[in-house]
Amino acid sequence: MGEQSLSQPFPHPLSPSPPASAAATPPATALAVSASASRPKKKPRSSGSNPAPKKPRLVPSVRGRPLSADGEVDAAIRHLRAADPALAPVIDAHDPPSFHCPHPPFHSLVRSVLYQQLAFKAAASVYSRFLALVGGEAGVLPDAVLALSAEQLRQIGVSARKASYLHDLARKYASGILSDDNIVAMDDRSLAAMLTMVNGIGAWSVHMFMIFSLARPDVLPSADLGIRKGVQMLYGLEDVPRPSQMEKLCERWRPYRSVAAWYMWRLIESKAAQTAAAMPVVPPAMPAPSEEFMLQQHQQQHHHHQHQQQQQQAAIQMLDPVQMLPGLG
Repeated sequence: MGEQSLSQPFPHPLSPSPPASAAATPPATALAVSASASRPKKKPRSSGSNPAPKKPRLVPSVRGRPLSADGEVDAAIRHLRAADPALAPVIDAHDPPSFHCPHPPFHSLVRSVLYQQLAFKAAASVYSRFLALVGGEAGVLPDAVLALSAEQLRQIGVSARKASYLHDLARKYASGILSDDNIVAMDDRSLAAMLTMVNGIGAWSVHMFMIFSLARPDVLPSADLGIRKGVQMLYGLEDVPRPSQMEKLCERWRPYRSVAAWYMWRLIESKAAQTAAAMPVVPPAMPAPSEEFMLQQHQQQHHHHQHQQQQQQAAIQMLDPVQMLPGLG
């Protein structure tokens, strides 16, 4: 049986079957086809080479609209309210998110590498010096990054390891393995597989890139501790869920898990702020003691220490009379 075309739907399971008479009496065209099929076919002459195998049909991955599209965040919020009532108070407590990235994918990936494992202010300073080195935001291009030596990058605060990450990313762009166009076109799974081939870019970085640079709607950073703690608070769980448990716990958020993840970060932030506000006020420090008082305390401690030493020496002599005899040994 040949492969069924996607343009021809499968027969409905409840559709009535044809009457027996119609099934028993095939039409003339069917008889002609049957007769021609019964005749032996001539085998084609071999040309000495095997025929090229048929290419498998590629089924494109279906993706939702990006969250940067008009009305998509509103649609996500409506879905999350209906799918998970526990999220409603969190949604009400915060303004809706915005997912608009001004930079193309390569620029965003470079910025992500530069910001890795740095405090925000320090990372922003390094990034600013990097932009000056390449001639501004328009100069953040693969060729420009490859033209920078590790020493030039070191002088603006980029470690040798990060410099190698930037060069590896730029080389994959220059060789055509990656491009802004194919990054935008790839489905989430393929994109994660491709980007994690770049040195220094792991699963967490890919998830952040998908959410905040590409505005992908259904990304769940299941290993992110903040999101896991948010899920724990949201559902009143005794323990922080493991990454392997997150898929099942957050299944109801599909196809807008990116937006729900954003609200989990906000939930954690608000709880931290409430905890800080509820902490008792530290009483003012006692006035510093006077110099005379400090001197008296020091003298008392000195006399007490001398008295303890005398008592210890007397106890040793009582236990070991030999030590009372000088000059021995």
